[in-house]
Amino acid sequence: MQIGLVTYKPELVEGYDLHVFYSKSADGQVFPAAKGMQNDVTVFCDAKSIREDPSIVAVSNAGPALRKNKRSNLAFDFVCPTHPQYRAKVLDYVKSLSRESILGVTLNLYHFPDQEYCVCPRCVELWKQSGLNWTQWRARTVTEFLREAKELAKGTFAVEIYPDPMLAKERYGLDLEAIGELVDYYHVPLSSRDYFTNYWAVMLARDFAASLKKPVVVELSAEMPTDEKLEALLKTVAYVSKNKIDAVLLLVHDSENARQICKFAVQNRHLRDWLEQYDFKEMTQIIDGWANIY
Repeated sequence: MQIGLVTYKPELVEGYDLHVFYSKSADGQVFPAAKGMQNDVTVFCDAKSIREDPSIVAVSNAGPALRKNKRSNLAFDFVCPTHPQYRAKVLDYVKSLSRESILGVTLNLYHFPDQEYCVCPRCVELWKQSGLNWTQWRARTVTEFLREAKELAKGTFAVEIYPDPMLAKERYGLDLEAIGELVDYYHVPLSSRDYFTNYWAVMLARDFAASLKKPVVVELSAEMPTDEKLEALLKTVAYVSKNKIDAVLLLVHDSENARQICKFAVQNRHLRDWLEQYDFKEMTQIIDGWANIY
């Protein structure tokens, strides 16, 4: 199993196998390509663009797909996925990234906000013209967008998926079987402020690894300020490694945050004894590798 990073700064850190940089974020910030890294593009969540043109927001009978709309439990502000000008804008950005020496492109939030979205006049008309039912039409819309993006993307092509292995198609328009024909791997974020309780993360990692036909990498939050949280995180990585996971990615603030994790693991004799006692061989090998550097 590989160990990698998801970062907000385009910094390569020794000791990590895979580096993912948020080149376009949900708040609308857009950055130049991170060379030698996987560039992660937030597609249909763009708070800045929605502020500039509120008409592009996805809508439901409960109102717009905005965080401030408390009738919906959304973490981000969503653009309508069929808005032609916005789609073209994102695809142009993917194309521009691919002119650079990047490892590849990962897309996140490239789907509908949830089951009730989007019922704007354009979406309703496109749905009626399709002759498909609501679930089939939304899934086809998402898959067709990914197919367009893949044709423009350079290198490794991956997608993040919401951690819902049961209702991904009905809620978000994610036809995981069809998407699997397009991607090199799936990126599953299992975010939390801490992992003191971790069975849910291990369970979801197992479910995705067992049900998806392409390789799976799992992302865990690693912006941990305390020793207790760091130890819980690393034990969670160890449990996740027992599944058929290709890599675990640690979401960090910056390179110093990433190095802090390595140093903590190397210096924590109790943790290393625990890993050896319970036969977590892959995690032990990762920390042994860090010990040669840190």
